[in-house]
Amino acid sequence: MPKHLPTHLDPRSPLVLDTRELPRRPGVLRTVKRVVPAPEDLGLELIGVPVGADLSLDLRLESVSEGVLVSGTVSGPLRGECGRCLRQIDDSLTVEIQELYAYENSTTDETTEEDEVGRLQGDLIDLEPALRDAVVLALPTNPLCRDDCPGLCPECGVHWDELPADHSHQQIDPRWAGLSQLTRKEE
Repeated sequence: MPKHLPTHLDPRSPLVLDTRELPRRPGVLRTVKRVVPAPEDLGLELIGVPVGADLSLDLRLESVSEGVLVSGTVSGPLRGECGRCLRQIDDSLTVEIQELYAYENSTTDETTEEDEVGRLQGDLIDLEPALRDAVVLALPTNPLCRDDCPGLCPECGVHWDELPADHSHQQIDPRWAGLSQLTRKEE
């Protein structure tokens, strides 16, 4: 008796793969290339894939003794904001994906925890959890618009790139103002 309760998958869903045409003989291979809309919440707080954006799937479905091994790449656009200067980031992402989906009542199905290995539900594979894991784990937690982004001035909030080199908000205590004249003379 399997330890998990399968949920009903819609074979028309873009992230559900049908394996009926993939014989259950180890070594048999089929390729899947398709463009699907990105699901909701595919990202982190500051960056992610926009909902409904085109994700390109280039996958191999390989029949193995315990199930179907899905591997390949997922590519799509990224949108977010820089963690330092809050400028918009428009980029793209390509990630590798590899997941084993165990046949029902296989040794792998019966000897692994529900969250360790994916499961085929009849002839259907739900690709969304593996896709979500691959994409979200590849995203930076603190995205930058560029590697050397200087960020914002903490006092006035203007981009450091747009400020003059001598920009300062230094407030001199009037009791020490005379000493500041000494440093100017040295310069």
